[in-house]
Amino acid sequence: MLIDYGQRDHRTSDSRGDAMKKVILMSALLAAFACAALPAAASSLSDISNYRDYTTTYSSSGQPSAEQLELLQAEGFERIIYLALTTSTTALAKEDEIVKGLGMEYIHVAVDFDNPTASDFYTFVAVMQREPDKKTLLHCQVNFRASSFSFLYRVLYQDVPMDDAKVDLDTVWAPNETWQNLIFSILQENGRSPDCDFCSWDIGNQ
Repeated sequence: MLIDYGQRDHRTSDSRGDAMKKVILMSALLAAFACAALPAAASSLSDISNYRDYTTTYSSSGQPSAEQLELLQAEGFERIIYLALTTSTTALAKEDEIVKGLGMEYIHVAVDFDNPTASDFYTFVAVMQREPDKKTLLHCQVNFRASSFSFLYRVLYQDVPMDDAKVDLDTVWAPNETWQNLIFSILQENGRSPDCDFCSWDIGNQ
C-alpha cells in the first residue's frame, strides 16, 4: 500500500494555517470588545464644559467628569472648589471622595444660583487667599457662578484690568439681573465702578 506523505503534509499544513487564522481573528475581536468597553478618556482640559484658563495656577469651568478630574490631577491641579449645590441634576456623585482620592484638596461653597450672596463670594476669597499660588480649578455646573466669581476675584485681588476680565466673562455668559446686581454690589463696596471702556453690561436671560 502506497501512502502519499506529500499530500498528507499539505493537508496538515492547511489545517494548521486555518487554525492560526481563527486564533488571530478571535484575538482581534476580543481586543476590539475590550476597547469598546473602556470609558472614553478625557483627552484635554479644553474638553471640560466651558473650561477657561486665567493664569498658570487658576482656571474655571463647568462640571468635570470623574475622568476629567483625573486629567486635572495629572496636569498638576492641587485644589478643586465647587460652587454649586450637590443636589444639582448634573452634579458629580461623590465628587469630594473622588477629588480627595486623587490627592487634591476639595472645597465646597454652596451657592444658590437664584440667590447668590456676598458672603458666598468672600468665603471663596478666603479659601483662595489662604494659598493663592495653589493650582486651582473653580467650577460649578456650566461655569456661570464660577466665571462671575472669577471676574470679581481677578479684578479685586489679582489686579487684572476690568476690560480684560469682562471680555473673559463675556465668553461664558452675560450675567442675569440677579448676578449683575451681586457683581455691582461687591465692586461698589470695594470702591470700584463696573464702568470701563469696553464693558457692556447687557442683562442676560439665564
